[in-house]
Amino acid sequence: MSTIYQPLPEFPHLDASDPGLLGAVASGQARLTVEQGLDLLTSAPLHTLGRYADARCRDLHGDHVRSYIIDRNINYTNICTAKCIFCAFKRTAKDHDSYTLEYEELYQKVQELSDIGGTQILMQGGMNPELSLDWYLELLNGIRERFPHVKIHAFSPPELIEFVNFFDPPGKTLIDKVRWVLVRLKEAGMGSLPGGGGEIFAPAVRTKIGMGKCDMNAWLEVMYAAHSLGMFTSASMMYGHIEGYADRIHHMHMVRHWQDKAIRDFGTGEVPSAIAGDPTIKNPETGGHYLGFHAWPFQPDNTALGRLPHWPTAEDKEAGTPFPGDVVAQLDGSGTKDMDKNFGRRLRFAGSTEYLRTQAVSRLMLDNIYTIGSSWVTMGPHVGQVALNFGANDMGSVMMEENVVSSAGTTYCLDEAVLCRLIRNAGFIPAQRDTKYDILKTHTSDQSPDLLVEDWSQHRTKRLHIESQPEGCDTQPTDDTPITAQITIGQTDTAKS
Repeated sequence: MSTIYQPLPEFPHLDASDPGLLGAVASGQARLTVEQGLDLLTSAPLHTLGRYADARCRDLHGDHVRSYIIDRNINYTNICTAKCIFCAFKRTAKDHDSYTLEYEELYQKVQELSDIGGTQILMQGGMNPELSLDWYLELLNGIRERFPHVKIHAFSPPELIEFVNFFDPPGKTLIDKVRWVLVRLKEAGMGSLPGGGGEIFAPAVRTKIGMGKCDMNAWLEVMYAAHSLGMFTSASMMYGHIEGYADRIHHMHMVRHWQDKAIRDFGTGEVPSAIAGDPTIKNPETGGHYLGFHAWPFQPDNTALGRLPHWPTAEDKEAGTPFPGDVVAQLDGSGTKDMDKNFGRRLRFAGSTEYLRTQAVSRLMLDNIYTIGSSWVTMGPHVGQVALNFGANDMGSVMMEENVVSSAGTTYCLDEAVLCRLIRNAGFIPAQRDTKYDILKTHTSDQSPDLLVEDWSQHRTKRLHIESQPEGCDTQPTDDTPITAQITIGQTDTAKS
């Protein structure tokens, strides 16, 4: 007999700073309310957040091992129909530096990953209307046939929504249509879904910064459809721009709520009657759900959003007005842009301290999410290292390639040795993991990647691969001019341990 899933109890009468409440949350016996989460995010001392987030992480993952993965971010196209003002990566088909990689180029990237012991590709792209479903299916089949040992973690919810729009699949509901597409992608070799395109769920913020991108409900329903097929996914949040603090908590709450729903509906094999007759749900006992949560601050360079005035401006100081995002933000996501005339016209960046606060609160709020990832890619190696004491149990990827964040002016590079050293110097044992966060190799011997480096003063990490236009291409392409991307490899000495 299956056990009905019950979320942890809440204690709304307690103050967020109550040591008994925080201790119960850290030991997995209580759940924070959204009001308590907001109070912690805005008012709790940084060391208090770190203490309890770290305690919660140790309760789940122990005191010793912290993980990383060897994978590669592959951005197969930068052509996109969305008009996100925070993005520096997107191009239109007519832009001279737009690209869609050929299959052989993509296979070569996977081969290079395989050559260094990689186990996963994270494959995402722009939403390119010229690519057919067969194009994706052939690509997936080709990768699976050539590299059966490499897991394919691919296609974020906004891409899946555009697949529905582009391919017009059958189905009465959005979930039905998404599931139809997912079944075919899964059969071709796709294993799991990344949490890209999460940004901020609150409608007022999302419609302002992500024009043409799917809304909150569509994003969450894509993930639910994947979970119904026994697929594992991750969730993400991109903050530190026009949103209010309550918007971050609302975002976490929605992820937590839908994780509850996935665990309840698919974690026990008890399938909801609404989808029980769907023949595509072949093995719901696998319990598809969110495996991890990853949040990072907005990177402003080369973006339209980054050109907004930084709050507070001289005018704001003179008037003594609060940040517009906080005026609009509501814990239930119901805020509207007309609540403040300057909403969407001021930026409030999130630095290192704000990053650590937000990550710590995410560990405490998301009691049903197993993994919290450190974002050294945006914050830099050493802040990423500190994050291991603020609730993160995973350092993410050896960044062999990254094109989206680097387009916005942030480029950090780490190889396996440096990543292992950062984890070890934080007081933990580095361990290589796979897509499902299962440990593949724990580095306890003197043959560990970091312990094999004899002279760190001479150790430098090669610059990550960056897609660029072909050399000598300085004209706008016509409709019949093929533009293929090339890889440029340079050197950098910014990634020191």
